[in-house]
Amino acid sequence: MRQTANDRISQVEQSQETVETPRQLQLGELTDVNSLAAELVAALSAVPDGDLVGEMIINAMKLLRDRTNRGDMKLINKAFKELRYAMKVFAPHHGTRKISIFGSARTPEDDPDYQAAADFARGMADKGWMVTTGAGGGIMAAGHGGAGAEPSFGLAIRLPFEQKTNVHIAADKKLINFKYFFTRKLMFLRSSDAIALFPGGFGTMDEGFEVLTLVQTGKSVPLPIVCVERKGGTFWQRWLDYIRQGLLRRRFIDPLDLKLIHVTDDVGQAIDHVLRFYRNYHSLRYVRDDLVLRLQHAPTARQLARINDRFGHLLTRGEYRVSGPLPPERDEPALAHLPRLVFQFNRRDHAGLRLLIDHLNGL
Repeated sequence: MRQTANDRISQVEQSQETVETPRQLQLGELTDVNSLAAELVAALSAVPDGDLVGEMIINAMKLLRDRTNRGDMKLINKAFKELRYAMKVFAPHHGTRKISIFGSARTPEDDPDYQAAADFARGMADKGWMVTTGAGGGIMAAGHGGAGAEPSFGLAIRLPFEQKTNVHIAADKKLINFKYFFTRKLMFLRSSDAIALFPGGFGTMDEGFEVLTLVQTGKSVPLPIVCVERKGGTFWQRWLDYIRQGLLRRRFIDPLDLKLIHVTDDVGQAIDHVLRFYRNYHSLRYVRDDLVLRLQHAPTARQLARINDRFGHLLTRGEYRVSGPLPPERDEPALAHLPRLVFQFNRRDHAGLRLLIDHLNGL
């Protein structure tokens, strides 16, 4: 009897559970395996999104063809499994805005920065947002404790020290444990609509500079990045002084890049800054050469003329125009009611794009 694609997938899953150290495939056997894989890929082509799963299978087979060493295969397999599971956990909450909070795991509960993080997380949860932190102690525990367990996600990293899961998220189904920093950081940013940085060490600096790099280069969608601390604190102001003196002064960054960051010692102001970013702007999507900004309210004809005049330098050709959803956006019917601002973006001036979004939010 002919096997179905599901039968073959089940066989693979069972073999993964029972085979511990598979022997090296011989050339003839690899040919047979490739033939079976080709049949499976062909069957997947009839399944929604099966073409992409087929590509994954093809690339996995290439690991055998390339005689990739077992250690590298383990890395790829583990990273894939971590990402798949994390996406599964986040999927039911796709329509809810989320903010990722970074900061030191060593901040004690009696530190004013701890209280500021708790107040900030509570304020964001009160506005209907969900809060994602690293699931450890310090600022991470403050974020979960302030927001409460229901709107919280925990992205834990397995370390031999300092990373005990905090009590607020330890038994929650929205806790995800990662082996690799790179998969964890990908899920932090992929699942965030805003970033909040509180005082911290190397890890906080790493996360802060990485998100700034991704937004600056357009590898991430625009999003608000707030640097928050205790009232009267100087941690972020001193950090900003370094940015200005060490990076901007030597022209390693552009003056407009500083518009990507908002530094404050006022929790209420930090919350307002995040919420204001989505006052009119909703989201964006590239459709071939066009950048499509989804908005709550379309600009008037007069406002559109001012946008073309003030932000014309962001265009490669043509003008800004107001539109409904473009045909390729039919796969997002929930957003069909939103008006669009459509233009051909130069894909280079992402700080300028942030200023355009701020302008749209101020209409």
